[in-house]
Amino acid sequence: MDLFDYSRQQQLEKEAPLAARMRPRTLDEFIGQEHIVGPGRLLRRAIQADQLSSVIFYGPPGTGKTTLARIIANTTHAHFIALNAVLSGVKDIREAIQVAQDRRGMFSQKTILFIDEVHRFNKAQQDALLPHVENGTVILIGATTENPYFEVIKALVSRSRIFQLRSLNEDDLRAIAWQALADEERGYGKLKVNLTDAALDHLVNVANGDARAVLNAIELAVETTPPDEYGVINVTTEVAEESIQRRAVLYDKDGDAHFDTISAFIKSLRGSDPDAALYWLAKMVYAGEDPRFIFRRMIIFAGEDVGLADPNALRVVVSAAQAFDYVGLPEGRFHLSEACLYLATAPKSNSTMAFFDALSAVEKEREAQVPNHLRDSSRDSQDFGHGAGYLYPHAYRDHWVAQQYLPDSLQGRVFYQPSNQGYEASIQVQVARRREEQLAAMLEAEASPTLEIDRVGKGPAAQNRWLQRTLSNTGQQLGQVRDKVFALARVERHDLVLDLNAGTGLLTWEAVRRAAAGGVWALATNEQSARALQQQANNLNQLERPVILTGTIQELPQLIKAALAGEAEHLGFDAVIGRNVFTRLADKSDAAQTIKGLLRPNGRLALAETVPKHSQRLHRLADLSSLEPKLAKRIVAAEEAVYNNPADPMVNWDSSDLRTLLQDAGFSEIELVQEPLASQRRLGSEQIERWFSQNSESDRPTFAQHLIEAGVTAAELENLKQLLASQLLEQVVTWQSTIVYMVAS
Repeated sequence: MDLFDYSRQQQLEKEAPLAARMRPRTLDEFIGQEHIVGPGRLLRRAIQADQLSSVIFYGPPGTGKTTLARIIANTTHAHFIALNAVLSGVKDIREAIQVAQDRRGMFSQKTILFIDEVHRFNKAQQDALLPHVENGTVILIGATTENPYFEVIKALVSRSRIFQLRSLNEDDLRAIAWQALADEERGYGKLKVNLTDAALDHLVNVANGDARAVLNAIELAVETTPPDEYGVINVTTEVAEESIQRRAVLYDKDGDAHFDTISAFIKSLRGSDPDAALYWLAKMVYAGEDPRFIFRRMIIFAGEDVGLADPNALRVVVSAAQAFDYVGLPEGRFHLSEACLYLATAPKSNSTMAFFDALSAVEKEREAQVPNHLRDSSRDSQDFGHGAGYLYPHAYRDHWVAQQYLPDSLQGRVFYQPSNQGYEASIQVQVARRREEQLAAMLEAEASPTLEIDRVGKGPAAQNRWLQRTLSNTGQQLGQVRDKVFALARVERHDLVLDLNAGTGLLTWEAVRRAAAGGVWALATNEQSARALQQQANNLNQLERPVILTGTIQELPQLIKAALAGEAEHLGFDAVIGRNVFTRLADKSDAAQTIKGLLRPNGRLALAETVPKHSQRLHRLADLSSLEPKLAKRIVAAEEAVYNNPADPMVNWDSSDLRTLLQDAGFSEIELVQEPLASQRRLGSEQIERWFSQNSESDRPTFAQHLIEAGVTAAELENLKQLLASQLLEQVVTWQSTIVYMVAS
């Protein structure tokens, strides 16, 4: 670069718009997006450690995508090359790759290739990048306002980490505005600018989360407003309104906003929320969406989600669509609104989805012949007897008669399940009764030697497969518990998550998957569990690994501080999750206080706690009537005493105690749901031996030891053991338990 180029660049920087001049240069200057660049977040750690892998920044305009790339350019030791996909082609990509290869060969220096608007590259241009990203010639940083999962080729997406930036909140926008007014070098710090609170409120509100919009409006207001006699530039509400008059709505008819908004509209209709449905409808109309597209989706909805619960819904929407074609905009908005409100308030039923069950049966079942009595009799009834035996429904009472309509192999198969909503509720009982009568007719025909009955799926082999599935439902139940905890926690990609009782990692590894761009911390209660978790974590990329701590909940603040090693004074978690966290704790109150201190404001606590107090009683599984009545009574009393011991922290609490515990700790918006669980278990001899062992392998007494403590003699104990073995050994029993799901903030 010669002196003329340098002078020209300096002049361009001075004349650049305010939004470009105020672009942050370091992470400390960067405002907003705490969910990806806050303390402890994966992206911040990667930037600070200069260990960035290929990433794609995705989010609305004005949220900091290009700014983050420039910050990386300022902090990395790698060579930085920037391209804009709108202005660049394959030739520019090849030149950048050549530079990267030369840098790697001559200086062993990595190269970061930043491509703004990367979704603008066509498939051939993206393919040209792929081998060089894959072999590490360049580290790709892409920025896009479009969903990369749709607009960027899968091969590039799979080799990059996606970070989603969100619209800035009002506090962020205010901070950016004051930063621009205070900066003497790049902003208006040398001028006397009086920006009123009301004016700033208007700018922030209309900017709709876009920092660039706020800065552009401030620039226009300051540059076009003459100073008063004291040299003060007064930016009043009137000036602000002239500077930014219409709210910018992010909406691209071929992009994410289009699909996300229509999805929100349909889901609001399905959820029978007329207010939300009207809001999303208004947003689409405001943004210029084609009303015919909206009507088309409402017509589909009337058949799919309202269906026979209100057969009139389809007629109303079709009539509204036809009226719109006659009237057009703007008056046609009345017909859009009428159709929207009718669907939102109509009873719902998706029973028409039964068609797809029938379609699946056609695809998967063997070819089924049309029953002889249902075949066309107009052509060959005389030779083949087609149509013979058909019962004409109109000749019978109520114009209906029970007869076979499904093929033989599908007899008894049910596709349509009437809902209990609206009109459909009135036909529910009628359909059920007629099915019962048809079933009776089918069974009557089964005795006929001329009727072939398909017995696929019956017999000992099928029963054994069913038994195997039934006996392995413990894993399924754990999976359900995991899914419910994460549904309550609402973990997002950029969240910082803490698993309070990592154990085998059931919740930890799911958190790693869900918070892929955030961070996960896990607490193991003992060294053995911690080692096992760490061994599994070592299989992951270093930046993806959860931070594994060992200790108690009360020790967590010190453990976290030690792990941070001065990076931050305090780490607030977006979500704290756990399973059976409080079950064995003696001091539950102190633990609850500690947990509260670890959450960020508006952070979420989501727990699943098995309630031992409601565990399965053995005396309810067996019939004790053959025992002496007094002995049976003592056994029942002794077992019940185990679960009602006020001194045992494992059983001296219930779900109501958990609510009080969280309230006392300062949690709000506490919700508890208690659910019974029933699992199928086969009881083997090993299990019965453990119950009646005199030597406990854990720190808690066995069932037999509890009974001996209650005065049951060794002979009586042996008698009970033989009774349980005779009734339960190798039997499948229903094992009852209770779980409480809790969510609090």
